[in-house]
Amino acid sequence: MKDTLLYNARLIDPEAGTVTEGALLLSGGRIKAVVTSADEITTLIGQTEAQDLNGAHVAPGIVDLGVKVGEPGERHKESFKTAGMAAAAGGVTTMITRPDTAPAIDTPEVLEFIRRRANETAPVNVLPMAALTKGREGREMTELGFLLDAGAVAFTDCDRVVTDTKVLSRAMGYARSLGALVMGHPQEPILSKGAAASSGKFASLRGLPAVSPMAERMGLDRDIALVEMTGVRYHADQITTSRALPALERAKNNGFDVTAGISMHHLTLNEMDVADYRTFFKVKPPLRSEDDRQAVLEALRSGLIDVIGSFHTPQDEESKRLPFEEAASGAVGLETMLPVLLRLYHAGEIDLPTLFRGLSLNPAKRLGLDCGRLSAGAPADLVVFDADKPFILDRFKLQSKSKNTPFDGARLQGKVLQTLVAGTPVWSA
Repeated sequence: MKDTLLYNARLIDPEAGTVTEGALLLSGGRIKAVVTSADEITTLIGQTEAQDLNGAHVAPGIVDLGVKVGEPGERHKESFKTAGMAAAAGGVTTMITRPDTAPAIDTPEVLEFIRRRANETAPVNVLPMAALTKGREGREMTELGFLLDAGAVAFTDCDRVVTDTKVLSRAMGYARSLGALVMGHPQEPILSKGAAASSGKFASLRGLPAVSPMAERMGLDRDIALVEMTGVRYHADQITTSRALPALERAKNNGFDVTAGISMHHLTLNEMDVADYRTFFKVKPPLRSEDDRQAVLEALRSGLIDVIGSFHTPQDEESKRLPFEEAASGAVGLETMLPVLLRLYHAGEIDLPTLFRGLSLNPAKRLGLDCGRLSAGAPADLVVFDADKPFILDRFKLQSKSKNTPFDGARLQGKVLQTLVAGTPVWSA
């Protein structure tokens, strides 16, 4: 079987921080070589299965940390097949799935079912996280060791914050002894309970129940104190306010094993986008002020925030077509994440290597995966895209079962042309 050559490409290397013209030589599901010499490329074209990319960008496939899939319990919202197709269409080659299912992924048996279902039906890599406490109820920690052996890549109770600090400290201490990663949701749970917006003039004018951004800071402060006490590897799922950034910076400067993520929505939208109670813009945590958006974007550019995720949360029409306070939180994002984030690139707010550092390299490094980079020996998990191709998003054409995107009808620029997993195309536009 001949090697494959992807040539006439613009190669985005998040490790080196460069965009260079060249080619990728693929063999046996991995990158065999990165080729930049024109003479060598000409020679290889005659010796390989060569594909001319016509100047398209090639980047490491996206590693999406924190994807909600409806199996088990809510298959009507999203299945592994539809989530996998949405991921492939969006350039996501690895989905890190959340355990906030029904029932929660809190036993090795449920985890094994998830892995089997995913491998049978999804065209992309699927790696599951497991619950930190049984039933995500915050009362008793799960069998972390058995779940780790069964394939869990991290432990989290998602947006259900563990309020019993003793339970959380024990779980973190045990996770530390296993070398396991714990992902937290930094929110003070009592303050943030029932909130539908960030506190401020906008929420007051709209009459929406709101939460102060300080709730995020308070939640992060507590988690960092427990990280200092236990030494656990910790990842904050979403840092969305400027108030939380100094605490995160101190934790990193003190040498704690702490990383942080942010959602595509908090990077590209602000509280004003809710406008007249548009429930497709209701996410958790709620959208923040424009000042907060600018602050977290700068934190991403500087490397203080490490990871960008879609936080893909499918909801059916019935749960969204409700008064704003009662509507379910969350938006789909697997397929829309790359074109939406390219808005920042086209606005000159971020460069492509920095963007893919957050989308691919850093989440892979945090989970100990060998993907997320363009280098010899790395898996040939790749996304090929035209960064300039304009289109209008039609939510009914999305691959996801649920269509709850805030970007319906938006004019976007940037289209995924091809997605490869282990060198095999799983999506072609």
